[in-house]
Amino acid sequence: MNTKIPILALLAAALAWSGEARAQAAAQAQDPQPTLAGAAASMERDMKAALAELDALRRQIGAERLPLAARLSEAEAKLSSVRGEFDAVSGELIEKTDDLTSLEGTLKSLRQQSDYLSTLLGQYSEEFKSRLHIAELQRYGAPLEVARLALENDKLTDAERFETQLSVVDLSLDKLEDALGGVRFDGKAKVDSGEIKDGRVVLMGPMALFQSADLQDVGAIEEGRNSLEPSVYTFPDERDREAAGRVVQGTGGKFPMDVTLGNARKVDSIQETWWEHVQKGGPIMIPMAVLAGTALLVVLLKWLSMAFVRRPSRRQLTQLLAALEGGDQATAVEIAGAMRGPGGRMLAAGATHLGQPRELIEEVMFEKLLTARLKLQSWLPFVAICATSAPLLGLLGTVTGIMGTFALMTEFGGGDPKVLSSGISEALVTTENGLVIAIPSLLLHAFLSRKAKGLTDGMEKMAVQFMNHMRAPAAAAPADKVEAD
Repeated sequence: MNTKIPILALLAAALAWSGEARAQAAAQAQDPQPTLAGAAASMERDMKAALAELDALRRQIGAERLPLAARLSEAEAKLSSVRGEFDAVSGELIEKTDDLTSLEGTLKSLRQQSDYLSTLLGQYSEEFKSRLHIAELQRYGAPLEVARLALENDKLTDAERFETQLSVVDLSLDKLEDALGGVRFDGKAKVDSGEIKDGRVVLMGPMALFQSADLQDVGAIEEGRNSLEPSVYTFPDERDREAAGRVVQGTGGKFPMDVTLGNARKVDSIQETWWEHVQKGGPIMIPMAVLAGTALLVVLLKWLSMAFVRRPSRRQLTQLLAALEGGDQATAVEIAGAMRGPGGRMLAAGATHLGQPRELIEEVMFEKLLTARLKLQSWLPFVAICATSAPLLGLLGTVTGIMGTFALMTEFGGGDPKVLSSGISEALVTTENGLVIAIPSLLLHAFLSRKAKGLTDGMEKMAVQFMNHMRAPAAAAPADKVEAD
């Protein structure tokens, strides 16, 4: 405030001086030669006027200084108060912002928990539905469907959605209470004739009984194949039917229960005879059956022919070798002629040519050995061919069956397993029977080949013994003499 007073004084002096200067300029304009005394007097007057004006201005400033200072103090106090309020509001605003951020985090967490609980309740509903008996779907199907649709309904609030889903929990608790002593309720089921009838259902544990309203059909309820409707399996025993009817009507009686829950009957229903199983293989089974029958016939004939092949006894062979060592050709021929079988014929041929060159005797005996070997091994390659061809025929049946399956899938789609079962059965049955034919054929071929080789090996052994015990001739016969003999 003190710095303003000199400034005002300087302004007043400047104004006074400017006024004096203008006056002097005007006087000089009127009087080109002013006097110095007149100028000094004029300046003195102006100075006095300026000082008077300055005093008046100082008095005015002094009079206004105290109110202005009071107003300034009041304004400063008000500013301090406003600053305090601003700081308080700013702190409160920061605190509110922090609280809002915390609330947003809490709300997000609660929403996640809400979604998680909603998902759990949805899974619980699906699990509860999967554990229901087929007959109970009529009883709980509508509430479960409402609970499932509640998840997709955007018009419902979270509270309404939870309330709808929690109703499934209440249903499950009621079901547990009912399971303690069983429950009766009205329902529908498909009877043996294919007709869906109204009736009464009794559920006790995993078993459910049904009796139609006309009392004509009574039995256990099971899930039908390719059908969402419960199917009634009528008890074959009349006593079981009567007992089930009394239980459903509530007049007492024993509860007819299948401990296998129908699995034993299902397994029994899919049992099939050997002929029915073969028929599933389709037309490929005809050549496979012919191949298997022919291979079996050949195996039997070959086994019988080999089983009755006679071999020289050890005594006869010992006597023959002794005659050979003694050089008694007549005795050797007689002993060898008494032997039976291919081995006996081979030894007889060798004994007949005693006294001839050794090479000739070996060739004669080897000829008999080859004849016997060819006879023993005849038709054995056919058995090997059967063992190789049977799996190929089975593979052919597999290919045709799969082709038929794809044709049915193109026509009817792949949703019904019964439509596809025929082609798949043909594919699997032909493969199975191809292996059933091939494996025994391969084993029997190996057995018969080994047996034939054993017979021929025995003949070779006897031939070696024959040649080793044969006495060498005294002198080689002329070539023309040998040819004559």
